Amino acid sequence: MTVPRLIGIIFIFICTTIAWAILGTSILVRTDSGYTELNRQVEDLWGSEHFQKAPTVVFKTIEKDGIYEKEVTTPVELESSNIQVSFQLEHRRKGLLWYPTYDVDFDSAYTFKNPLNKSATATVTFFFPASGTIYDAFEFRVGDEKITPNASKGYEGVDAMVEVPAQGEVTIHVAYKSRGLNRWRYSFSEGITTVRNFSLKAVTDFSEYDFPAQTISASSKTPTENGWELEWTFNNLVSDFDIGVQMPTKLNPGPLASRMSYFAPVSLLFFFTTLIVLGAVSGRNLHPMHYFFLGASFFSFHILFAYLVDHLLLELSFVIAALVSMALVATYLVRAAGGRFAIWAGAAQLVFLVLFSYAFFFEGYTGLVITIGAIITLAIMMQLTAKVDWAEVFRKKESTR
Repeated sequence: MTVPRLIGIIFIFICTTIAWAILGTSILVRTDSGYTELNRQVEDLWGSEHFQKAPTVVFKTIEKDGIYEKEVTTPVELESSNIQVSFQLEHRRKGLLWYPTYDVDFDSAYTFKNPLNKSATATVTFFFPASGTIYDAFEFRVGDEKITPNASKGYEGVDAMVEVPAQGEVTIHVAYKSRGLNRWRYSFSEGITTVRNFSLKAVTDFSEYDFPAQTISASSKTPTENGWELEWTFNNLVSDFDIGVQMPTKLNPGPLASRMSYFAPVSLLFFFTTLIVLGAVSGRNLHPMHYFFLGASFFSFHILFAYLVDHLLLELSFVIAALVSMALVATYLVRAAGGRFAIWAGAAQLVFLVLFSYAFFFEGYTGLVITIGAIITLAIMMQLTAKVDWAEVFRKKESTR
């Protein structure tokens, strides 16, 4: 391998890297440019993220202040909370992104007491967890009174007023079925509060879940046949954190294709290095134009994959793009350098292009998989070339110029 040829190969590598950077950026732009609009479309069709607040209770009394009367409000905390919630997950795709939508079945029972030594009117407010969605089988009952939602508080919630005797206890029941997106949260209050006799049981039909940032992890986690049973129980909790469940997401085609494109130069660098070593050992040094067409074949994998995922399943798009690229390289090298050289180059392409790219399907393990693959390849190349007299090889190349 002469210095001018090596410079030519480096130039081809740089040009291909620029092409991959442009492709990766264009995929990101395609993905991000429609994200807001697509997210709004999903919310319009299905519903938005749910943020369920606990009901609030405020007692109002009239007291005399000299010759004047004034209204005194006394907020009280809930004495107990018993909540049952279940989730049914369904992923929906818009553009190059998957959105985790879910059905939620919410059923809760609360109790509160009148802390005053006289009868007083309590205003109980239930807040809807989201606007622009549906609430089927909705029930809001305070004591024996069933409350029907109206436009008095708009989209915020529903008020109920009930007369409570001194030291009396009242039960609140809230139930509904609705639909949401991405995550579900339950809030005790807007600030630090005391939560007594609290129990929330969430049942999922999916096995992968997470807890959103600044939320409390479940007290117990029990696997079920289809998912998990998560339970939060507190006797006397003081906290300003919420409870939440993050829905699992699918691998999104757009970000995946973009990450693969940005990483592609590393794969090509390994591949070109392997070809240079194989050429030096076997005496079949390729011309820079050969490297140009091989780099273009590598690039064809990513650009074909990037546009196939708009129309086909992610895995099928990957297989088709990989087969096309490998076929281009194999058939070209058979004619350019012979069958044996093509087999070795095909194995290198399988590792550096296909397997390295497939590692991006496993989020969190990509770097480890690629590192292990690179080390194994290095070990193989070292063993194959351990007895090669590199001085003799390069002397031969010099003499044949």
